[in-house]
Amino acid sequence: MLRTESRQGSRSTNLTLFAMCLSLVLVVGSVSALNLALPELAVDLDASTTALTWIADGYTVALAALVLPLGAFGDRWGRRNVLVVGAVVFGAASLLASYADTSDALIIWRVVMGVGAAMIMPGTLSTITAAFPADQRARGVAVWSGVAAAGAILGMLAAGALLEQWTWRSIFVGSAAVAVAAAVAALAWAPNTRDEDQGRPDVAGAVLSSVAIGTLVFAIIEGNEKGWTEPVVMVTAVVAVVCFAGYAVLGARHDEPLLDPRLFGRPGFRSGAITVLVQFMAVFGFFFVGLQYLQLILEYSPLEAAVALVPVAVVVLPASRVTPWLVERIGTNVVMSSGLALLAAGLFWVARLDVDAGYLPFLGGILVAGLGIGLSTSTATSAIVGSLGAGQQGVASAVNDATREVGSAVGIAVMGSVFGSVYADNLPDLGALPAEAREAVQDSPAAGLHVAAQLGEQAGPLADAVRLAFMDGLEASLLVICVVLVVSAIGAALRAPRRGEPPTAT
Repeated sequence: MLRTESRQGSRSTNLTLFAMCLSLVLVVGSVSALNLALPELAVDLDASTTALTWIADGYTVALAALVLPLGAFGDRWGRRNVLVVGAVVFGAASLLASYADTSDALIIWRVVMGVGAAMIMPGTLSTITAAFPADQRARGVAVWSGVAAAGAILGMLAAGALLEQWTWRSIFVGSAAVAVAAAVAALAWAPNTRDEDQGRPDVAGAVLSSVAIGTLVFAIIEGNEKGWTEPVVMVTAVVAVVCFAGYAVLGARHDEPLLDPRLFGRPGFRSGAITVLVQFMAVFGFFFVGLQYLQLILEYSPLEAAVALVPVAVVVLPASRVTPWLVERIGTNVVMSSGLALLAAGLFWVARLDVDAGYLPFLGGILVAGLGIGLSTSTATSAIVGSLGAGQQGVASAVNDATREVGSAVGIAVMGSVFGSVYADNLPDLGALPAEAREAVQDSPAAGLHVAAQLGEQAGPLADAVRLAFMDGLEASLLVICVVLVVSAIGAALRAPRRGEPPTAT
């Protein structure tokens, strides 16, 4: 049974929705916003491509690893309570990150921000689904899905505006301010929903799921950097597999598992989770490399780069709003698979661009991708939420959040690793450069262009070589994710239900 503790007689669902979406934008925007500062970070903190990947992914890994157990904690102690504490943790860590003077220090504070985000994220959707009347729930989920997809763009716009005037540190100061606003809005307008039917906590599931996700991403990033046969990489990969398997076995035996593995036997639940996972692999992996394309190849400022991606949000929001209508008429499986296919087509188009293509061909690709994002996000989230009963909406929210963040973390890790490896492999012989300059060029394209700018007459050939190697890395990383998207689109078309399933019993 669900109980809603209300501090006032009646609450506007619109104000509740606003408060939850503000918290959602804080979390999602912080995944993408720092991508705009990656070229500056590469130079200012002497960060290699691997360090940049960890700066981007440290936050996402912590969020992905902890969102399930902290979502369950919110179900037990009150979702708004946990969300507000998370906002405080997030804001404090963000402010401290603004003082970081090494890449290692920045990675550490990004991880702590991810812990705060994992306390915030589950409460946003589960508050909506638990507090909204049944006849308004689909609208709330559709708005949440659209904001979740567009929030990344909003975060980048804010970061771009800050970077026009100040350094990358201003992004973290701004995030701390938004965290305070999100906490205040949640306290003022969100009900404190919780699940009264509490079983014993699934401590083993919480530990195994957290370790499995963290070691998986670590193995992907470090395997590409150090080699897949290195002992530390092989050990962490084995640990990830063992923990995932252990979770599946123990979860099936636990009376109240953190996430019941048997739920994946339900076609709507399974297809929704897979779709969210691969979609966010693609989206946030693309942001990691695509924003560098806009800044390093097209030479856009951070704000111009963010504005260049606004058309994605313009397409995503209306597409998300019409998906319930489309699902009613042509079926969940068709809409879901079409969204994934459109996302793959858009990214494939971008992958085929050359160094002189310019913005308009890039725009065409991201518009098609944005349409696919809007269709697939809302459909997948509704499939997950709709397959579970009212008493399991905390689980539905946590699964939706966990698959989003695992997808984001793995997408950044995979695409960042493929990009960095192919970029380095396609550079020309750099033997004529001093050792320090040669290492900088190999570490990241931003540092490579910075070195080229200091060479005077020799700048042109090196800059051209760096840009060509960048495009090789961009193409390879996008093609990898396109293959994943196409396979997933085929699976959704064949295996996702055409109509919604009756929810499981509460």
